[in-house]
Amino acid sequence: MVYAAIRVRGTVNIKPDIKKTLQLLRLNKVNHCVLLEENPVVKGMLQVAKDYITWGEIDKEMLTKLIRARGKLEGDINLTEDHIKSATSFANIEKLTQAIFENKFQYKEVVNVKPVFRLNPPKKGYEGIKRSFVKKGSLGYRGNNINPLLERMI
Repeated sequence: MVYAAIRVRGTVNIKPDIKKTLQLLRLNKVNHCVLLEENPVVKGMLQVAKDYITWGEIDKEMLTKLIRARGKLEGDINLTEDHIKSATSFANIEKLTQAIFENKFQYKEVVNVKPVFRLNPPKKGYEGIKRSFVKKGSLGYRGNNINPLLERMI
């Protein structure tokens, strides 16, 4: 299972341990997104930072769309099928996505790729950046509902 985590809130008046956790997750700016594999360590980090981020299980189609639209290489160059073919053993982005889903490969292992996706703010805005998702806000765990949010941000 692959999680997509998105930073929702900024850094003003943030506690040092939460700030460090966000740095370790590579979520340094608002509207940045990272792909994380499911394990107890990552789940613990997500719980520590739950008041500043939202996360959920991304599906294959959305992951393919995210990599195509927002995947970048060092030097702010778009990630292309040609680079995937030359830098990895995968023929195209769909095969790469399949391998990521089966935990055979991690996105950050692609040569020269930036592991962070820089997204636009969501169309129609966030639901509220001070409340959790279960209380009609934007923060915390949202399960499969991360996909519509990513759709609005790509």
